[in-house]
Amino acid sequence: MAILVPAWDESAVIASMLKATLSRLDYDDYRIFVGHYRNDPATAAAIASVGDTRVHPVEVPADGPTTKADCLNHLYDALIAYEVDKGRSAKAIVLHDAEDVVHRFELRIFDGLTDRAAVVQLPVLPLVDRNSRWISGHYCDEFAEAHIKELVVREAVGAAVPLAGVGCAIARRPLAQLAAMQDGKPFAGASMTEDYELGLRLGALALKTMFVRIPAQPGEPGVVASRGHFPSTLGAAVRQKARWLGGIALAGWDRLGWRGGLGERWMRMRDRRGPLAALLLICGYAAAFCGRSSGSPKRSGRRSRRAWAPPSRCF
Repeated sequence: MAILVPAWDESAVIASMLKATLSRLDYDDYRIFVGHYRNDPATAAAIASVGDTRVHPVEVPADGPTTKADCLNHLYDALIAYEVDKGRSAKAIVLHDAEDVVHRFELRIFDGLTDRAAVVQLPVLPLVDRNSRWISGHYCDEFAEAHIKELVVREAVGAAVPLAGVGCAIARRPLAQLAAMQDGKPFAGASMTEDYELGLRLGALALKTMFVRIPAQPGEPGVVASRGHFPSTLGAAVRQKARWLGGIALAGWDRLGWRGGLGERWMRMRDRRGPLAALLLICGYAAAFCGRSSGSPKRSGRRSRRAWAPPSRCF
């Protein structure tokens, strides 16, 4: 199993993430390929400090940051070189970020299921920053909605499961098939949401995509999932949400179009409703504010004999 971890300016967390992952994973045969940039020596030094032969640093021959997809494509090239050198091929490629808390059983699940599906996505559980419950905490609601209901429905109606970019595995042969269609680059380097796009592209090739919720221990609460830190400041959250909204609703419409059966088209419509929903929400708040302002009776020095009547209902 090959784990790809792109990293830019992650010197504060990457070493501890790698050490925790190496000590936690309940699996024998895996390698972690970590991408870093030539103008980011601090991250390179942090990766080197781990000192484990299962970790393979990969320098991107460009000044960072580039897109995450570009870094992943360089990691994919490094994986191919490793496979040629060792004379063996990876069974699947697993994606993670530098802030992730990896579950110890996830590689066993990927090993058992990538023979049945081209893509396997585990639930993603955001870790809450107790000092930022309003900003960091809302990610819990969002991912609970997506990874408890929406992805389950997507698979049930026959739509492709989009990847979250972490806690997911792509079988080696389907990824090579996609790379062959895109000049050897399986990840869309110009896309802001390459993970989302990857799942839909593989689904469009009539390959099975699977969302999996499996208990960590029989009879006990909790599932095998990827946990990670999400933005806890307003500026970082706005930038991330703008990237998701632009990449999925706007660029995704342009790059992926409207393909597939009724279930696929319906779910793509739900994915792309974000800009319209935002406009309607703004209009709703504006209507509520204007209605309240216009409905307040004006005060004057003389009491009006006409009884004040509430404004007519808008909805």
